[in-house]
Parts: sequence; structure tokens; C-alpha cells
Amino acid sequence: MSDSGYLGVTYPIDVSSPTKEEELITDALLETLKGENQFDSEAESKNREIVLAKIDKLVKNFVYLASLKHKMPEGLARTCGGKIFAFGSYRLGVHGAGADIDTLCVVPAHITRDDFFEIMVDQLKARPEVSGMTAVPTAHVPVIKMVFGGVDIDLTFASLNQPTIPEDLELLDNKILRNLDEKTIRSVNGSRVTDEILRLVPNIPTFRLALRCIKLWAKRRAIYSNSIGFLGGVAWAMLVARTCQLYPNACAGTIVSRFFKVFLFWKWPSPVLLKTIEEGPMHLRVWNPKYYASDAAHKMPIITPAYPSMCATHNVSLSTRRIIGSELKRGVDIVDRIMKGEAQWAELFAKDDFFRNYKFYLQINVTSTDEDAFHGLCGFLESRLRVYLTSLEEVNLVVLVHPYIKNYEHNFVCTTDQEIKDIRNGTTTTQPNTPAATAAAVEKPSAETEGAEDNNDAEKIESAPEKKQIFTSSFYMALQLKEKNENAPDDNRRMDISMHTQEFMRFVKSSEIWNDDTMSIFIRFLRQNQLPDEVFAGGPRTRILSEEEKQRKANRKRRKHSDDQAGKSAKKVKPANNYVPSTSGATVESSTATKQKDGVEDERENNGSPSADSKDSTASGAVTIPPPVPPPAKVGGIRLKLLSSS
Repeated sequence: MSDSGYLGVTYPIDVSSPTKEEELITDALLETLKGENQFDSEAESKNREIVLAKIDKLVKNFVYLASLKHKMPEGLARTCGGKIFAFGSYRLGVHGAGADIDTLCVVPAHITRDDFFEIMVDQLKARPEVSGMTAVPTAHVPVIKMVFGGVDIDLTFASLNQPTIPEDLELLDNKILRNLDEKTIRSVNGSRVTDEILRLVPNIPTFRLALRCIKLWAKRRAIYSNSIGFLGGVAWAMLVARTCQLYPNACAGTIVSRFFKVFLFWKWPSPVLLKTIEEGPMHLRVWNPKYYASDAAHKMPIITPAYPSMCATHNVSLSTRRIIGSELKRGVDIVDRIMKGEAQWAELFAKDDFFRNYKFYLQINVTSTDEDAFHGLCGFLESRLRVYLTSLEEVNLVVLVHPYIKNYEHNFVCTTDQEIKDIRNGTTTTQPNTPAATAAAVEKPSAETEGAEDNNDAEKIESAPEKKQIFTSSFYMALQLKEKNENAPDDNRRMDISMHTQEFMRFVKSSEIWNDDTMSIFIRFLRQNQLPDEVFAGGPRTRILSEEEKQRKANRKRRKHSDDQAGKSAKKVKPANNYVPSTSGATVESSTATKQKDGVEDERENNGSPSADSKDSTASGAVTIPPPVPPPAKVGGIRLKLLSSS
């Protein structure tokens, strides 16, 4: 708390109490969130408690087994303890139906991170209630992701510098950080930051309701993902907490309204702080852009309040910050109308139009024939996509790179090499198998079939093609490119992303998780009309034009009308030498040139299809990037230099 008696690093902006109208708007927000299934049912809450109790028991057994592995006597091994701490949205009290639980596994000093990703992973694999497990030991914060008893769990690890872990252990004391490595400190700080946020908000119920609203909005607008380069749950929580500090007596509806305005006009990269940054007694590195160049490079710094203070948004790029800004502007417009009674809260939570907003997309396909390795590959790729994004931002014609937070996973059963090749290339038209169909496709012959003596049946079984299961995942990025300068007709633009693509693929293949025998990665350049049906989820496919595109289209239409009028006037008075003077000052262009005015084809690409290059590629790791315009005979198109795979 500051010397002024208020929470935060500055005085509040407004300390007035809510009006009756604002309270009614908050009531409407609460009802909307209930209708959006943002609150746990009693049965779900009970199941979460049961799941956490089981994980806590597994952690204690893991510590016991790991202690025996390190030659500790059995009696002593049983007294070492071990404990889990829930943090994130569950600890903040803002989790909704189906939300995950961030969990920290705390163990004694002699237990290592390698033990965690070996013994604990083996224990979890043996549990029938565990599915979809992905271990990501190389992440910024090493984590095991899984579904346990129907609940999504993110389990992190911290080995403290003490021989045992008592049941009454608390993590707020800075002394527990002594002699810990950076990864462990980051893991422990997840729990410490959550508790500190709750301590720094003036009204916890108001904070929780406002945060539920912001979390739902961010997820629906596809800007809720720390690993991809947007903001994660902790960062959004800190922004809402800061708004609560600035308006300490406001109700939740007002907090949401002020939230959008405060951060739309925030002067980034000025940091968002909930309290003054502590130096601390242990000389650990804290966020300081004056001393550290990496801290000064952060685009949208939101600083954690627990010592040592860190930037929770180090993954944000120039592109993702710009995307967040555009969504904040949309939020301001809608919430202003809500506060005036001209709109409903449901409008704020409309789903994103990512696959309808751009002309060009990159599809990153990864496959594996090993299911366990596949989950690890997807987790690794998700945490490293920002490397590809930042390299693409350096390309000359690229204005914006927009990553999508959702990936599309399938599993197929293939019978031919061509099917495998098409699936790995992302060009297959075969629908993925449903779980039931997949199971039926790979099940063993029945007892009756095995005992049959009919020679024809035996021949059919012997001649049946071998079935091979392959797991696939597709990630997407949209590219916004510079528009062609209409005043420079000779502006022949070229764009080459092959080097960046090859470099990223080599980066992925050089990781410890990669296996050339079972995995593949393939990247395709697609027009909007070439996107697969599944990404539209049965909705409309028509691309939504931006205001700038609408204006350019209107300008082209006016120019065409002016040219047509000039042509008609010229036909009426035709000089003997066939020279047609311009009566409008406009240059008459061919239809081809007119279509190419903006540097890419107009909406004619709606009937396009991937090029032959995409279909004929044979290397599982090849980069096939079909040119986003027709053959290079037409001047002014965007060209891509294609490189064969290494």
C-alpha cells in the first residue's frame, strides 16, 4: 500500500461509488457470464477437489520413489513429504466450467527436475484417468500438460533448498528462493504472484467478476495465450487488478469499461506495475530495462508483483501487441454502447473472425506416428512458434503476422504411401477418422475370423493392406502485406520467406524431441479461399474486407467509371490518326492491370486452388509455398522464392 493509503504505485483516478445504473449493468454482466457457462457447477467443483487430492497423493509417492532412487533409506524417504499448490485462475477464484488448473509440485532439495519428468511422468501414464499428456521440459517454465479425471491440469515443478516439505509450508517468504535456479524461481513465482495479486486489489469480489469478463472476452477474440505471443491468464489478471486500483470503489461493470480505455491509451512500453519493484535481500535479477537490454526490448511489459519481479509478457511481439490494441479498441466501442444501454454484453463476447480477416495464411503441419511423442511435439511447436513469427516480421512486405491460438488435431488411418504423403503435406481431402472409426479400423480380427477355415476369407485377410495410424496437428498464421503503391505502376514487389521458413524448420528438427523416423513438418502458403472447411466450423467463408480495402475498392470503381466515360467520349469524336485524347485526365488501363492495382489479385482468388508444386512435393519436411498470385507473367504480383528442402 502506498503512503496515500491506496493500493498501487499512483493515486486512484476516481474513488466515487457506483451509480444505480452501473449496478444494474453489473447485474446484467453477471447474468450473461452465467449464461456463458463461466461458473463451475457443484459437481464440477467437487471433482476438481478430488483430482487435486489424487495429484497431491501422487506427488508424495513420487518423492518417495525418487528418494529411494537416490539411495535414501526407506524410512527416511517416507518422511520427505511433498506438496502441491494450485495457482492461476483456480487460485484467483475465476475459473469457469472446463477451465484448467495450474498446479505446482513442490519437493525437497534432493529431487531433481529429471526425476520429475521421468518418475512422475511414468506414474501419470499408468493412471487410467490420465489422457492427452504432454511433457515439455524445455519450456520457459517446464510443465506437464494432461487431462486428469476430466480436468485439464498444467503441472509445474520446484525443488526447494530444504530436506523435507512440511504440510504447512507457505511460499510467500522470500527466503525459500535461496539457491534456486531460474527455472525453479519462475515455477515458484506462479503461486507467489497469484497470492500477491489477491493481496493488492481493493475489492476481491469486484475484481473476480471483472476478470471473468475479461478472460472470456480474450478467449473469444483469440488473444489469450502466453506461449503464442499474446497475454496469459496472469497478465490479464494484473491488468484488471491495476484497473481496480485506479477505481477502487467501482463495480465490476464500470471496471470493465475503464479497463478497455486505460489500456487502449496506455503508453507502451511503459510498464504496468501493481506495486513498486522490490530489490530483495538475495540480489536476484529483477526486471530493469535500464540495466538489461532484453528487458528494454519488451514490447508490452506487465510486471509481476512478487519478488523477484519479472515480465509476464516477454513473448509479446510488435504484431501481437498491435492485434491486442485493435481488440481493445473494439472493446471500447462496444462497452461504451453497453453503458449507454444501446448494446448487450453478449456482443462483446462474439467469436473472432481470424480466418475471414486476411488474404494470406501460413499453415504449419506437424505429424507423428507415435501418439505420446506427438503430444510432446505439439507442445514444443506451440511454445516456439513465436520464433517463426518474429523472423517473419523482418520480411520487407510483411506488415503484420497474426498467429492463431488454436491448433487443429486429427488422427488418420492410412493404407497407402500416397495417403501418408498427402496427410503430411496437409493437402489431403480425406476426412480424419472419428475415435470410433479409428478403433474399428485397427481392431484385431474376431475369434470367429481367426477360427474360420474358409480359404477365401484367409486370402482376403492376407491381402488386406497394412494400416498405419498417423497423428497430425495444424497451426495457422495470417500475413498482412503492404499494399502496392498505386502511384508507382512499376512497383514490382517480391517477397521471399523461404529462408525464414527453412531456418525455423531446422530449428524444430534440431530439438531433442525430434525423431526423423516418425515425425514430419510441412509449411504451406495459402490464400483465404484455400483454407480447409474445418476452420470455419460451418460458418460463412467469405472474406471480410477492412475499411481500407473497402475504400480502395470504391476508389477503383470510381476510376473505372471515369475511364469508361472517357472512352465513350473518345468514340464520339475520333481523329483521323486514331489518337484518342484523354478528356478526364485518367489513364485507361487493361482489365488485367486494373485487377493488379493493389499488388495482389482481387476477389477472383475465391475459386483458386493450391498449386501443383504443393501436390507434387515428396519430402516430408519440404517447404512448399505456392505463389499467392498467378504465374509471373503479370506484373506487380507478390512472388516467393521457393527452396527445396534440406
